Amino acid sequence: MMGAIVLLHRWLGIAFCLLFAMWFASGIVMHFVPFPSLTEAERFGGFGPVDRTRVRIAVVDAVAASGITDATRVRLIQRSDGPVYIVSGPSRARAVRASDGRDASVTSPDLALAIARDHARGRGLDAARAAIVARSDYDQWSVPNGFDRHRPLFRVALGDAAKTEVYISSLTGEVVLDTTRSERGWNLAGSVLHWIYPTVLRSNWALWDRVVWTLSLLASIAALLGAVLGLVRIKRRGRLVGSPYRGWHALHHLIGLAVTAFVLTWIFSGWLSMDHGRLFSRGQLSPAEAEVTNASPDWVATSSLDPQPISPSAREVEWFAFNGTIYRRDRVDIERQILIKAGDASRDGQAGFLSAREVQELTMRLATSCGVPIVLADDDGYPAQSTASGAPVYRSRCGDLWFDIDGADGNVLQRLDMSRRAYRWFYSALHTFDFPVLLAHPRLRDVLIVGLCVLGLVFSVTGIVIGWRRLWATFAA
Repeated sequence: MMGAIVLLHRWLGIAFCLLFAMWFASGIVMHFVPFPSLTEAERFGGFGPVDRTRVRIAVVDAVAASGITDATRVRLIQRSDGPVYIVSGPSRARAVRASDGRDASVTSPDLALAIARDHARGRGLDAARAAIVARSDYDQWSVPNGFDRHRPLFRVALGDAAKTEVYISSLTGEVVLDTTRSERGWNLAGSVLHWIYPTVLRSNWALWDRVVWTLSLLASIAALLGAVLGLVRIKRRGRLVGSPYRGWHALHHLIGLAVTAFVLTWIFSGWLSMDHGRLFSRGQLSPAEAEVTNASPDWVATSSLDPQPISPSAREVEWFAFNGTIYRRDRVDIERQILIKAGDASRDGQAGFLSAREVQELTMRLATSCGVPIVLADDDGYPAQSTASGAPVYRSRCGDLWFDIDGADGNVLQRLDMSRRAYRWFYSALHTFDFPVLLAHPRLRDVLIVGLCVLGLVFSVTGIVIGWRRLWATFAA
């Protein structure tokens, strides 16, 4: 039995030692430089005030013109070619001109370039030398599935000092992603390596999922077998722990013993990052729950909001249904919004956000035994944040089922059953060390993550040397 373990660990180690080293090294980079994305502050910062004088059709007409029969949300934004409605359903979105209801998708590179320049100016970026780079479905930074409803994308290089590139949705004309030269460079050594994320593989999500899941599982088995061998081969020397090996084998053994717990939990939790519903629930709403939260409202009811004029400072206006009632929120800046409820003439919107009572009325339709929603604290063990700065996130506990709901726009941010709550600790906490106590002391967390990953990298290098020597001896004989 032990001979089989030795043999299996030896050849799995030879096969995966480079992968282990890559994961530890790229993990350090990823801790400090995440995968490129457009933050809410960056997205919102690119908007100018909506020109209300050019808004000539009502929301209900925009929905009809979009052809999206299951529309759940409508947003009004200002583009370089005028105000447009963005009509969104569960699976697709379309842009409609607010002046005449015509299609407002972006087919012209000149328009995409103008949108990119306006966005850059709104954020204080230099776009004097902006130019279209490409129009395509996928590249290295736009492969995530979240961009599927926006493809193809226009990629525009701003020509600024940071070498910023922005991506424009051809369907809505919005900026949906930005990257800088620094982000792109570090991510080639970080996320792209760590997630095994080359465009040709990641653009086929099902294939990428199977490949990385299988590799991670085999790596976990190799680490587990190594831990078993490492513990069995411990040699006691008084009160000290020694190794029966010499040279690189001894170094591999002793460093492995020092980092056994970290390597096992980190590789295992990394494998769980690819779970996608295999062992744990995915945290998604059930069909019945989705029917309640994503039901397409009667958009005719938006006419009751018309007497409440849109704020002249509004840079984004959104209409959405929450618990069967339509709301309109005028976003004045990233930290302030005005929320108006259809049919409630007494509500002036100064509070700005949904109330706990309104959230409870919805969650009681989703599940039974729901308590009064509480506002999440910053140090909660299951973090969820609103897209609007300063907005409350309400947690409603319905027995063993929890719902986290954004007080700014009514979106369900998390659905946490017992399985999903367990997954949060088995994956996120073990892999990123986002324990509340460490999040409260970020420098300590940085030192801990970098230090352990460096030890893991050194451990992997000893395995590479041993593996190379084994291969040389085997094939040179």
